[in-house]
Amino acid sequence: MIKKIFVLFSAVILAGCATMAPKYSRPASPVPGSWPGGPAYKKAAGKPAGALADIPWRKFFLDRNLRKIISLALENNRDFRIAALNIERSRAQYQIQRSNLFPKVDAFTDADLQGVPRGLSATGYNETVQEYDVGLGLSSYELDLFGRIRSLKKQALNQYLATEQARRSVQISLVAQAASDYLDLAADYELYRLAEETFTNQQAYYRLVKSRFDDGIASALDVQQARTSVEAARFDIAHYMTVAAQDENALNLVAGAPVPEKLLPEELSDRLTSLKDITPGLPSEALLNRPDILQAEDLLKAANANIGAARAAFFPRITLVSSIGLGSDDLIGLFKPGSFAWKFAPQITVPIFDAGSNRANLKVSEIDKKIAVADYEKAIQTAFREVADALAERGTIDEQVAAQQALTDADAESYRLAKARYEQGVDSYLNVLDSQRSLYAARQNLIIAHLARLKNLVTLYKVLGGGAI
Repeated sequence: MIKKIFVLFSAVILAGCATMAPKYSRPASPVPGSWPGGPAYKKAAGKPAGALADIPWRKFFLDRNLRKIISLALENNRDFRIAALNIERSRAQYQIQRSNLFPKVDAFTDADLQGVPRGLSATGYNETVQEYDVGLGLSSYELDLFGRIRSLKKQALNQYLATEQARRSVQISLVAQAASDYLDLAADYELYRLAEETFTNQQAYYRLVKSRFDDGIASALDVQQARTSVEAARFDIAHYMTVAAQDENALNLVAGAPVPEKLLPEELSDRLTSLKDITPGLPSEALLNRPDILQAEDLLKAANANIGAARAAFFPRITLVSSIGLGSDDLIGLFKPGSFAWKFAPQITVPIFDAGSNRANLKVSEIDKKIAVADYEKAIQTAFREVADALAERGTIDEQVAAQQALTDADAESYRLAKARYEQGVDSYLNVLDSQRSLYAARQNLIIAHLARLKNLVTLYKVLGGGAI
């Protein structure tokens, strides 16, 4: 009899493999099939996006100190640690949901002793009734005839996969943030040293102007104008000292621990990465590597599976309770022949009236899927815009740097000529002051342009899906 029961269980389980969830199909991409074109974009013959996503970040970023800082961040950053713990939590939830597909068998032992008064006793005397049981029991196992449990299992699986993509997204953002903060600190160190250099030069020139004033060659206005340059440079030294300290604090936060001083950058380096030009390929290729889009699709699949569970709630639910074991009214006789006992108690629950609860739950699940579709499409549109923006900057950044370099060279020559003409008494000190300010601003902007070019490579690493570990 028991054998027949378990054969019946197996047949029913196999029959319930299907679910009532709608057949999933990926929504059409809501973005164009090609990247924007125009004068801001250029066709580069570099690594395609698919190849970039397969390059480990250790090979993408070549700076040794930066790689050590990124490793420190991946080990200690709290956001990344939370993302990893969320994966473990989601995996456990999936295992819990998956376990509902299988019967839960428990061992039990039971002793029941009861005193029966003679008024209730069949014999007319006071008596003690004893019952002892030991065995195995199957408790509240639901036969998944309409795929309710399997739909919930699939929902939990896709939610687990979404947390894995969320962890990958956090990882890529963390790597990019560490690189960006590292470059910011390097640039501000350069701006600080430029301010110090300018301060030293302006002090020397201030002394020269004052000496000329003492000799009756320069005016008091020249002295005061020279002094304004000295004080402006002194202000910039204090400003960039503050900014560099704040950059270092930001880098420590990303790393999750104090970054050793020997790993801090001294200047911007062109050896950030070996990739100078990156070809994104088609949007469908580039965007599929983005973990945030994969995460949105996993959540969409989870919402789709939840509709199957909501639909199954309209149909009967069969729950089985059974047990086999030994029973006796005497503890000594528990293991004697003839003490074998079994129980089989199936229960069928048919929804008849629920005040519209099941219909409302189905409506909620269908709306949740529509929301998930909108979130998925928005993730694609956002990714498309981010890549397009990065490509637009990539297409013009080299020209910006070259133009700024030419401007800096021109300002340097103008400053040299203005100083020479002033020292020869041809021009006033105002021309020297204007030339010096233009050169200082041009050198600052050249550092900023160099920073923008390097950070654009970091941005492309991030928006094109990052690299594998």
